[in-house]
Amino acid sequence: MKSDEVIKRLKADGWVWVGGKGDHMKFKHPHKIQHVVVPHPRKDIALGTLRNIYRQAGWKWR
Repeated sequence: MKSDEVIKRLKADGWVWVGGKGDHMKFKHPHKIQHVVVPHPRKDIALGTLRNIYRQAGWKWR
Protein backbone atom coordinates (compact mmCIF):
# COMPACT_ATOMS: atom_id res chain seq x y z
CA MET A 1 0.00 0.00 0.00
CA LYS A 2 1.28 3.47 -0.85
CA SER A 3 1.74 6.15 1.79
CA ASP A 4 -0.65 8.45 -0.12
CA GLU A 5 -3.43 5.86 0.25
CA VAL A 6 -2.82 5.53 4.00
CA ILE A 7 -2.81 9.32 4.46
CA LYS A 8 -6.02 9.66 2.46
CA ARG A 9 -7.70 7.01 4.64
CA LEU A 10 -6.46 8.65 7.86
CA LYS A 11 -7.85 12.03 6.80
CA ALA A 12 -11.19 10.46 5.83
CA ASP A 13 -11.32 8.87 9.31
CA GLY A 14 -10.88 12.27 11.01
CA TRP A 15 -7.11 12.26 11.65
CA VAL A 16 -5.38 15.65 11.37
CA TRP A 17 -1.77 16.28 10.34
CA VAL A 18 0.13 17.88 13.24
CA GLY A 19 3.68 17.90 11.90
CA GLY A 20 6.59 15.55 11.50
CA LYS A 21 10.32 15.37 10.94
CA GLY A 22 12.06 14.62 7.69
CA ASP A 23 10.15 12.08 5.63
CA HIS A 24 7.53 11.23 8.29
CA MET A 25 4.09 12.76 8.86
CA LYS A 26 2.46 12.72 12.31
CA PHE A 27 -1.34 12.55 12.63
CA LYS A 28 -3.56 13.10 15.68
CA HIS A 29 -7.25 12.25 16.10
CA PRO A 30 -9.44 14.64 18.12
CA HIS A 31 -11.13 11.78 20.02
CA LYS A 32 -8.23 9.33 20.43
CA ILE A 33 -5.21 9.56 22.71
CA GLN A 34 -2.67 7.96 20.38
CA HIS A 35 -0.98 9.49 17.35
CA VAL A 36 0.04 7.81 14.07
CA VAL A 37 3.31 8.37 12.21
CA VAL A 38 3.39 7.61 8.48
CA PRO A 39 6.59 7.51 6.38
CA HIS A 40 6.03 9.77 3.38
CA PRO A 41 6.59 9.77 0.44
CA ARG A 42 6.83 6.03 -0.06
CA LYS A 43 5.60 3.97 -2.96
CA ASP A 44 5.18 0.88 -0.81
CA ILE A 45 5.10 0.80 2.98
CA ALA A 46 6.69 -2.29 4.54
CA LEU A 47 4.17 -4.84 5.81
CA GLY A 48 5.22 -4.58 9.47
CA THR A 49 5.06 -0.77 9.36
CA LEU A 50 1.65 -0.88 7.72
CA ARG A 51 0.38 -3.32 10.35
CA ASN A 52 1.56 -0.96 13.12
CA ILE A 53 -0.15 2.02 11.45
CA TYR A 54 -3.40 0.02 11.32
CA ARG A 55 -3.05 -0.92 15.00
CA GLN A 56 -2.31 2.67 16.06
CA ALA A 57 -5.26 4.00 14.06
CA GLY A 58 -7.61 1.39 15.53
CA TRP A 59 -8.33 -0.25 12.19
CA LYS A 60 -8.86 -3.97 11.65
CA TRP A 61 -6.00 -5.78 9.97
CA ARG A 62 -7.23 -7.83 7.03
